[in-house]
Amino acid sequence: MSTPPTFRLLAPAKVNLTFEVLGRRDDGYHKVRTVLQAIDLADELTFTPADALTLAVEPPGSAPTEDNLVLHAAKALRLATGGQAGAVIKLTKRIPAAAGLGGGSSDAAATLLGLRRLWGVDIEAGALHEIAASLGSDVPFFLSGGTALGTGRGERLQALPMPREPRVVVLEPTDEAPTGKTARMYGLLEARHHAPGAPAAAEVERRLRAGDPLGDALRNAFDDVAGEAFSHHTAHREMFLGDGAPGVHLAGAGPAQFALFADESAAAAVRDRLVVHGYRAHLAGLLGPWTLDGVTD
Repeated sequence: MSTPPTFRLLAPAKVNLTFEVLGRRDDGYHKVRTVLQAIDLADELTFTPADALTLAVEPPGSAPTEDNLVLHAAKALRLATGGQAGAVIKLTKRIPAAAGLGGGSSDAAATLLGLRRLWGVDIEAGALHEIAASLGSDVPFFLSGGTALGTGRGERLQALPMPREPRVVVLEPTDEAPTGKTARMYGLLEARHHAPGAPAAAEVERRLRAGDPLGDALRNAFDDVAGEAFSHHTAHREMFLGDGAPGVHLAGAGPAQFALFADESAAAAVRDRLVVHGYRAHLAGLLGPWTLDGVTD
């Protein structure tokens, strides 16, 4: 008996080069303007044909197996296309969970791309985007990655040139993310934290299109309230800066933090100093856009 074909896709993380809240929408969501950047810190998914739809997670306990966006994505694709096929999906987690790096959203997008291929689904990019948006605001970004301006809830995307700074250091949090973390972070924002004109996003977009370094243009609205939400945030930020980071920002809604670097050796030195201090820190590169075939290496 022949072994069913198995193939692998990567599910990259992201950082928000900017994240600004313009205000609250009539539907209760917040109107945001953000510049997202894919990085090569990634989870891994493997897909094997099967009669039933099942998910295994490694290491055990690193993510739920029942109420997981991977299974939600698989079922949503099957419902949208009228299919009944199954698959054995194995998810290997490497992106810190609930840290603001988009791991769950990226896993969902990689599942849509992987099962599109495994099941031979003839579905266009626009329809796949609609399914992704129904799963979460960040999921559509991970269908193509790269560098993108996100508007609306963050699901409306416009591709941008990549930054000149090619490396990023991510400091994994020691704070455990509370239940309902993102809603809590939005709840801490006041009107004074809103940026109706999204000036940071406009400046980052200008610099990207001009090929200029981003420098001090990065901003995250949640930076201003992170100290209230995460007990170790301020100490981590000060240590990160003290170890040589040029600027430190929250990744998404946190609690992970990141710094962007123009020089790889400087980035590696900062990562190494953080590790010496006993913290988990990741040195990653920026990723350009990918196709609907997904990220394979």
